[in-house]
Amino acid sequence: MARSLLRKKSLEKIVREHEAGLGDHTDSLRRVLGVKDLTLLGVAAVIGAGIFTTIGKAAFDGGPGVIFLFMITAVTCGFTALCYAEFASRVPVAGSAYTYSYVTFGEVVAWIIGWALILEYAIGNVVVAISWSSYFNNILKAVHIYLPDWLSVGYQTVKMAYNDAISQGKPLTGNALIYAHAPTIAGIHFIINLPAFIIVILITMLAYIGIRESKKSTNFMVTLKLVVLAVIAIVGFYVIFTHNTFSNWTPFLPNGMTGVLKGVSAVFFAYIGFDAISTTAEECGNPQRDLPRSMIYALGICTVIYIVITLVITGMIKYSRFQGVDDPLAFVFDQINMHKLGFLISVSAVIASTSVLIVFQIGQPRIWMSMSRDGLLPKPFGKIHPKFQTPSFSTIITGLLVGIPVLFIDDVLMTDLTSIGTLFAFVLVCGGVLVLPLKKKIPGRFHLPYFNGKWIIPALYILFLFLFRGRIKEDLTNMGAADHEELLFLVFLVVAAVIAVLSFLRNYSLIPVLGMLCCLYLMIEIPVKSWMVFFGWMGAGLCIYFLYGYGHSKLAKEQA
Repeated sequence: MARSLLRKKSLEKIVREHEAGLGDHTDSLRRVLGVKDLTLLGVAAVIGAGIFTTIGKAAFDGGPGVIFLFMITAVTCGFTALCYAEFASRVPVAGSAYTYSYVTFGEVVAWIIGWALILEYAIGNVVVAISWSSYFNNILKAVHIYLPDWLSVGYQTVKMAYNDAISQGKPLTGNALIYAHAPTIAGIHFIINLPAFIIVILITMLAYIGIRESKKSTNFMVTLKLVVLAVIAIVGFYVIFTHNTFSNWTPFLPNGMTGVLKGVSAVFFAYIGFDAISTTAEECGNPQRDLPRSMIYALGICTVIYIVITLVITGMIKYSRFQGVDDPLAFVFDQINMHKLGFLISVSAVIASTSVLIVFQIGQPRIWMSMSRDGLLPKPFGKIHPKFQTPSFSTIITGLLVGIPVLFIDDVLMTDLTSIGTLFAFVLVCGGVLVLPLKKKIPGRFHLPYFNGKWIIPALYILFLFLFRGRIKEDLTNMGAADHEELLFLVFLVVAAVIAVLSFLRNYSLIPVLGMLCCLYLMIEIPVKSWMVFFGWMGAGLCIYFLYGYGHSKLAKEQA
């Protein structure tokens, strides 16, 4: 049974079918994208809800020093981007972590990745929709249209705020007050995020009908975002220098690196989407050369933007004022009575979030469609609408999966789940590179540089143990803590030790190993309660695989 679980797609067969116009890659796409277009596409996918929403939570936890986490995350994504590029050079068809895992690890791992990617696309869109709602409400208020508070926020968000206020004996304000004054039905407080639900339904309808985004429209969206962010930076630094608010940057690390690392999921969420570039391999003029360049360029541009914007918002007002703020960029300008600029930012955030919603709401059904074509999901998931030529059933299910939770869920848990799922996919992509067969260097194609990690990885592991010796000692003595945060860290140490030993014995390539280790470390900094939900989600996915996918696999029938 173990062998059947790990049955693999043939890399040679995929490439051969693509070149012959056979298999699942029969539609020939125009190869029109160059480095510039791909870079802008990456920036378009990355610059979205992260910078307009979750950056506020990260700033509250880590203060101005959260810029170090942006740097760490950028390096982590850089390692992963190079691994994606290596796969793209091997499989020059529209790919994803699902396809790559099917080739390298086998079917059950590919299923796990496909199931985890639902967290990146569908569950990630829950966070984007909630962000969209916050900024849209700002626009409504600016034109003197006021929705009842209990129709513009999720039930779970205000319920947690109410419980915290009661337990701490604090007066009811903000979200806690919304819960207290909300209407009740059968004794249950009726609180829903109506704008978030409506935008999800509208985007799902558009995705069902079909949208074809040209590279010109994508480039326009990126330009608009960059112009708005440039205005924020210029005006922000002007305010900081003219009002002499440099003291807001002190202390730079108010909660030390521990506080900075609390923002892992919020910061990593801001980078989600750069891997979307890898899915455009069939439309690149030279994917083996241009894909890796564009990924690195996009990450570099976005990192600079994030660092600048973080310094601006934490310099304009004190980091501690971002607690519970869903619209930090508009919030800072409202706090200094620049309401017109705050309004402009809200409009831009709505446009930016809408573009991200469209991209991910279109992307998720296509992952299910690929899994259905492989026989791992029922045939309706792969059904193409005869008129609109879209995966109609998968699109409707995606709309329900996103639309129902946005009515009541809190975005913090969704951000954590999205980050865990995406990091998990990245770990397997990096690990997949290590098991790829060696290939000859071909001029004009990307080839992942090989640096022998035999001595470097063990040395880095020993250095890590030395630098974190205090935390290791403390965690060993506090393993019985209720939140089990220490246990996650100790598990990481064991896994990292195994990887270090294997690197020494097998001369593993340095870059993919560093990518794996960095992603694993970011994962263990995400709260344990989110891990529990993640394990539950993956367990449910495996149940579906064994109940349906295992017996209906197309690859199993071909090998029978």
